[in-house]
Amino acid sequence: MTQQTSNWRFKMVATRLREGQVIAYPTEGVWGLGCVPENLQAVNRILALKHRAWQQGLILVASSIAQCEAYLGEITPAQRAQLDATWPGPVTFLVPRGAAVPDWIAGDSDKVALRVSAHPVIRGLCQQLGQPLVSTSANPSGKAPALTALQVQRYFHGNVDYVLPGRLSVPGAASEIRDLASGQVIRPGAGSSSK
Repeated sequence: MTQQTSNWRFKMVATRLREGQVIAYPTEGVWGLGCVPENLQAVNRILALKHRAWQQGLILVASSIAQCEAYLGEITPAQRAQLDATWPGPVTFLVPRGAAVPDWIAGDSDKVALRVSAHPVIRGLCQQLGQPLVSTSANPSGKAPALTALQVQRYFHGNVDYVLPGRLSVPGAASEIRDLASGQVIRPGAGSSSK
């Protein structure tokens, strides 16, 4: 896929996302389902596809820390330095939630899960969109996360509006989830490379 082709595609998909559509896309380790986080109807569609409770919360991915500012609550200079040193990369941090985070994204937590990704599809899409994107593994609850676009289609039978072409960086690896304040690893990443 040429740069021109991918830019055209990102622009088209960003338009679909702003219209409230739900997409599937490759991430670092597994296929993800995504939508604009502020669109409750789209988020509810994803939760229904996954059979997932909203209280569990959802990850947001971005192309830069600047895109995360409105979603990021108060942190210390040392914590900010840790984010700067780790991102972009396959580590999702639980951070204090900022004013822009809807309840249906944070779930029943006072924190939100954020990641600045190095994956070219996520970066290109979020740059075009101008904001973070919901990122949750593309699978119904209890099933293994999809590792191919075909598996996404088999799971959801045409109930995803668009499947964005691309490849996983490290197939099968889930991103590490770490609490920024405590440093506790909530979910280990596969060798620190992941979704």
